[in-house]
Amino acid sequence: MVSQYCLCFSCGLEKEFSPNELACDVLEGWLLVSVFNGNGSIVRYNFCSYECLQEWVISQASLTPEIFMKSLNEETGNNN
Repeated sequence: MVSQYCLCFSCGLEKEFSPNELACDVLEGWLLVSVFNGNGSIVRYNFCSYECLQEWVISQASLTPEIFMKSLNEETGNNN
């Protein structure tokens, strides 16, 4: 029987499961993020924990337009 697996995009943790198991049961607590790629495609990322998701979000900050990041600071009253 061929097994399926899910890989954490940040730390590389691999979670293996059989086709007879429901992914929603096996991956309980995992976070799945879908990102629209702009050309009609969707890229999906899997994370085993909030910490791994946070690490990925921080790594994406350099890809976020500076004007957007400044607007977040204005809304929270933090002008750093």
